[in-house]
Amino acid sequence: MQPVEGGLREQHKARRRNRILDATREVLRESPESVISTERIAERAEVSPATVYNLIGPRDKIWEALANGFMDELECRLAVRGAVDPREVVRATVLLFVDDPVVSRRMVREWEASGLVLDRSPLGQLRRAMADARTRGLLRADIDTDALAAVVATSCVGALHQWVAALIDDDRFLARALFALDVVLAAAAADPHRDHLLAPLRTRGTV
Repeated sequence: MQPVEGGLREQHKARRRNRILDATREVLRESPESVISTERIAERAEVSPATVYNLIGPRDKIWEALANGFMDELECRLAVRGAVDPREVVRATVLLFVDDPVVSRRMVREWEASGLVLDRSPLGQLRRAMADARTRGLLRADIDTDALAAVVATSCVGALHQWVAALIDDDRFLARALFALDVVLAAAAADPHRDHLLAPLRTRGTV
């Protein structure tokens, strides 16, 4: 019976942890600029402040947990779409943040390690999509697709921080992220696909 009891304990912990994170999101959406506290989150989640600390951790760990939640959601969205191309990965990532702007902006502003927010799911998904594009002959065989994915991710992080600071709007955020991808794809294009991959750059306006 011990494995079953242990499994149930872990399930209960996971449910309480999810309730705490849902409560954190609710508190942020209700008061976007307020200081979040363990006490407020605990009250909303109907748990003790000690439970918040034990299951999530201090404030920086709360932001990290919210970021992981974003990445879990991204993986679900991309899995539903099945095989995706690099543009779909970038588009889905941007729309994920735009769909919940209050929470995502606070998370990026408050979390000291927010530059790592795209390192997990989108970077891994983008690496696979870029490698697949090379396998299909869209990109040159001598190209390091991991390096290309890293360049795109760095540009997307920059656009994300501009969006968080309200320097650009939702549409410009998406446009800048896709522009970075299109530049990389055009630079690495195999000869038979060069004109096709250059086309978005020829028709694009100011980003």
